[in-house]
Amino acid sequence: MRKLAFITSILFFFIILAACSKDSGESNGERKETADKNEINVRINNDPDFLDPHMAEASITFQMILNMFDGLLYGDTDGSLKPALAEDYSVSEDGLTYTFTLRDNVTFHNGDPLTTEDVIYTFERLMGKETGEPLDANFEIIASVEAPDENTVVITLKEPNSAFLSYLTALDSAILPKSNDGKHNDNPIGTGPFKFNSYNPESNLILDKNENYWQEGLPYLDKVTFTFQPDDQTALLALQSGEMDIVAVGSHRIPEVENDFQLEYQDSNTVLLLGFNQEREPFQDQRIRQAMNYAINKDDVIDAAFNGYATKLGSNMSPAMGAYFKEGLEDVYPHDVEKAKELLAEAGYPDGFKTTLSISSHAELYSNVAQVVVENLREAGIEAEIEVVEWGIWLERIYQGRDYDMTIIDFTGVLSPYETIKRYHTEASNNFFNYSNEEFDQLMEEVIVETDENKQVEMFHRAQEVLSEDAAAVYMADYQIIWALNPKLEGYQLYPYFFHDLSEVRFAE
Repeated sequence: MRKLAFITSILFFFIILAACSKDSGESNGERKETADKNEINVRINNDPDFLDPHMAEASITFQMILNMFDGLLYGDTDGSLKPALAEDYSVSEDGLTYTFTLRDNVTFHNGDPLTTEDVIYTFERLMGKETGEPLDANFEIIASVEAPDENTVVITLKEPNSAFLSYLTALDSAILPKSNDGKHNDNPIGTGPFKFNSYNPESNLILDKNENYWQEGLPYLDKVTFTFQPDDQTALLALQSGEMDIVAVGSHRIPEVENDFQLEYQDSNTVLLLGFNQEREPFQDQRIRQAMNYAINKDDVIDAAFNGYATKLGSNMSPAMGAYFKEGLEDVYPHDVEKAKELLAEAGYPDGFKTTLSISSHAELYSNVAQVVVENLREAGIEAEIEVVEWGIWLERIYQGRDYDMTIIDFTGVLSPYETIKRYHTEASNNFFNYSNEEFDQLMEEVIVETDENKQVEMFHRAQEVLSEDAAAVYMADYQIIWALNPKLEGYQLYPYFFHDLSEVRFAE
């Protein structure tokens, strides 16, 4: 569930708020001065689910805690993988053996030096070696983790896996100290630029500067407070008064902040879609799914929900994935009501049909999109009743129980193209669409063992084409996140995944 953009907190910045007075709050010139204290306050919509990075699922959690942890590798701003705690690595020709050379002079926040024993402990914990229950299924493919000397770790796989390197960042395998076993959630310890100070439920998470961070000279800030504020208007007022320094704002609020704050526009690498339960009639019929693709006007969705700050999509992958993204699929199904009606008639529904669109109540985004979708479908003769359910019920009944007709969701981006679309494999545990296509399954089984990157690109392109041709869902948009920052800050970087990287953030001199 970690990779899903529908995690409660991620979508807060799209909630359309009631207009607030232009005179409310202090002007930028009256902002409270935080530079003297060399600390910042970052608005987060809600509490983390876990502080233990191996247990955490919510994307919003990783926005915060990635500042405390490192992996053997890290995902850079362009999505490429770079050395982190492993300063060098090599992969055998057969794709089974990964050899890592650990960086010298790295210490954990408690002062313990990083050792090969900690790395082995980390991966065996993820594999579930002691418990028999893996914490992450991606690591079941590991046959062994060994240390031939004090600076080298060798991971051997049971079979080749072209996505394995992407699992080695702190998003999936943060390196933890063995000495902290059993206390990773109550007292998280990592090697990152900031260390744990305190967690106050429904209030904040406070991190302090790691004075012994292995990247010399970083971080610049002495303290970071992540304040949990679910109300967008309150957060905006706190930004304007200087109580907060980084806040995500909805696109409709840009005029209120563009003159006094620096704005950063992040391509979120997210896929917003309308999904069907393809074990239910009439969604088993490809013509029905194609008709719905023609019926829905993606431009209407983008205008209504994102005020234009989004990119139209045609598959379960966004342009942020670079060469792996297949261009042109966004126009395969242009808005064509008559074509939709024609396909419905061919499928035996000349007068359309009735169905239910179930959405979660935790973010207004879903409601905004649902209103557009329902109106578009009505024009084609499909009557969709909107059912609003609580987030917990959505997770239990719809995502886990697969008890629904249609739903609107969005998936957060990840570094691996394989992880991005493997959920459509017939046997995937998170394939709650109940989608099944033999060609797609075969492509996924072949690409995961393919070592030639050019061939991988070809396979991922074809896999996206299959999802489009088969109308596996209605792929609508990849939206932008708009961050409003204290104008005195510099060094804030944007990533193709959810991460408030504060290691290089500082107040301009």
